[in-house]
Amino acid sequence: MADGGYEGNPAVIMPYRKRRDGQPLKAWQEDLNVTHRKVRARVEHALARMKLSDILRDYRRAASTLGDTASGIANPHNIVLTG
Repeated sequence: MADGGYEGNPAVIMPYRKRRDGQPLKAWQEDLNVTHRKVRARVEHALARMKLSDILRDYRRAASTLGDTASGIANPHNIVLTG
């Protein structure tokens, strides 16, 4: 998922843009944009929380191990959230 800056890239999901002729978006397109914004906001907040961790801030390991490290940070965090 990306913002509108990735126009022309078929590998990302982008929100619908306003029409050039000035007509408003259709209701279903606006609904998808709302959902897109909510999901992106959650992902961005999660990434920001992970960057606060010293482990990711000073990450100097091979890029192939980043997924395992991120999971190692996220799992305890999720356990704390669920109580």
